[in-house]
Amino acid sequence: MSEPQAAPAPEEIGILTRRRIEAEIIAPIYDELKQQIGAPAAQALLRRAIRRAAIRAGEQLAAATPGDANLLTFQDIQRLWTKDDALQVEVLRATPEAYDIDIRRCRYAETYRAMGLGEIGAVLSCERDGAFCEGYHPRIKLARTQTIMQGADHCDFRYRFEPES
Repeated sequence: MSEPQAAPAPEEIGILTRRRIEAEIIAPIYDELKQQIGAPAAQALLRRAIRRAAIRAGEQLAAATPGDANLLTFQDIQRLWTKDDALQVEVLRATPEAYDIDIRRCRYAETYRAMGLGEIGAVLSCERDGAFCEGYHPRIKLARTQTIMQGADHCDFRYRFEPES
């Protein structure tokens, strides 16, 4: 009999894999909620819970960041989301004050659609992005006008590190 293996550290598992596993767990819960309270209310409930989880994840990653969390360290951790060829990213600008990227391919969207979860893919993934920023550093703001998940040909992420007020 072999020794039990330790579970891989969260950073060893790509976020794409983590999101697929989470979606497998959430899917039957979402189906039950839809039957009980309807799709709009079920999505609103998921949206609130996932938002809280995203803020908490941002806080935890910021706490684990050497030095101060800021837009440059935020750029460094993007590798976590692109692991396993999860995203094809075109970097348009990367400075301490602005980080502009376009996503040309999103395997998160592909995964949710393949799982039959396209109707909540944005809730499960895209809507986390701004909330994660809030937790990572409240001065990081995200503006995005379109996503592949919602049918666009690319996602337009525009991050700003707001001046202190």
